[in-house]
Amino acid sequence: MTAPSVVVFDYGFGNIRSAERALTRAGAEVEITRDFDTALNADGLLVPGVGAFAACMAGLRAARGDWVIGRRLAGGRPVLGICVGMQILFARGIEHGVESEGLDEWPGTVGPLTADVVPHMGWNTVTAPAGSRLFAGLTAEDRFYFVHSYAVADWELEAHNEALSAPLVTWATHGAPFVAAVENGPLSATQFHPEKSGDAGAQLLKNWIETL
Repeated sequence: MTAPSVVVFDYGFGNIRSAERALTRAGAEVEITRDFDTALNADGLLVPGVGAFAACMAGLRAARGDWVIGRRLAGGRPVLGICVGMQILFARGIEHGVESEGLDEWPGTVGPLTADVVPHMGWNTVTAPAGSRLFAGLTAEDRFYFVHSYAVADWELEAHNEALSAPLVTWATHGAPFVAAVENGPLSATQFHPEKSGDAGAQLLKNWIETL
């Protein structure tokens, strides 16, 4: 049985080598590239991201990553965003008072964390909803590795069509609750770094690969 193919999209932002190693260990055939056709046709696409929201969006657009993501989702093809790669999937980001447009796959604003200690750096638990496939086999005691100063504090997407499954939203708390992961049809994302999250992160990546 052939291993699923996963492209780690290389647009200049993200821990692409650690993501490649983690995905390979989890059972995928991995390629790092920004080639449009390769990224479009892989079984899965991972979008990493570190640094500033606006810079990541500029880099993604320069590499045509916004088109790749849009085309894949239009065809129901899986995409996984990590860290800022998750944040840019929302409508907008606000950093230092400056608002930048995101991909607007989900409504909502990425803003500064409300906490005494920022950045949120280190291990934390999450609260996953019933029926989550990403967190299958994991428990409320499992911890994941976060490094971020910004997050989505309010989930704004309302389900108006009963025929469609509502997105599954996972939460974590650092000072105040924030969105830690989303599962929405072919589009999934995590604020934490599964590739740095030990056995729990490895299980999550394995769960995602098994959906490809």
